Amino acid sequence: MFLIDGPEDAAIMYAFAHGAGGAMDTPFMTTVARALGSRGIRVVRFEFPYMAARRTGGKRGAPDRQPLLLSTWRDVVEKLGNRERLFIGGKSMGGRMATMVADELGVRGLVCFGYPFHPPGQPGKVRTAHLETLATPMLVLQGERDPFGNREDVATYLLSPSIEVEWLPDGDHSLKPRASAGVTEKENLARAVATAEAFMARILLLND
Repeated sequence: MFLIDGPEDAAIMYAFAHGAGGAMDTPFMTTVARALGSRGIRVVRFEFPYMAARRTGGKRGAPDRQPLLLSTWRDVVEKLGNRERLFIGGKSMGGRMATMVADELGVRGLVCFGYPFHPPGQPGKVRTAHLETLATPMLVLQGERDPFGNREDVATYLLSPSIEVEWLPDGDHSLKPRASAGVTEKENLARAVATAEAFMARILLLND
């Protein structure tokens, strides 16, 4: 099942996957999808099998193993077609899985919200080896104090030149700042969406 926002005839399509613990219709996913859709981007949300099973009475278990997550991404991209206009990505785990198949699938680009560079509290356990050679253009929208990879952590990583990182002021893993930050969650999300739209439009033009 897909949840779709944005015009059917959009020049850009974005397949948007959820994170490990939240479904495709969480407030974060819905806010981002609708905001991008209102900017003329066709946003397609879907769920990995373990999350979809919860809707039909399945147990709340851990995410599917990586091979199934990756095959789900392959199936979604195959169903959507038109890879010349297709960007993929998502929130946290969903975005990370997208980065692992993007080069193989030949999509136009990647947009990831709150990328899990490492597990919380384990900055030495990085998940960046495949990002060193990534060829697909990628945008990471990351909170400055994200426990899965803050600004100081990420500055030390060797990342492909195809990867751009936009830092959201004082944001956590969902880009939410503290009350004392001088910026609101709404402002951070609006900035993230605007940056994502501009990135996708630029990459589309560059490759045409």
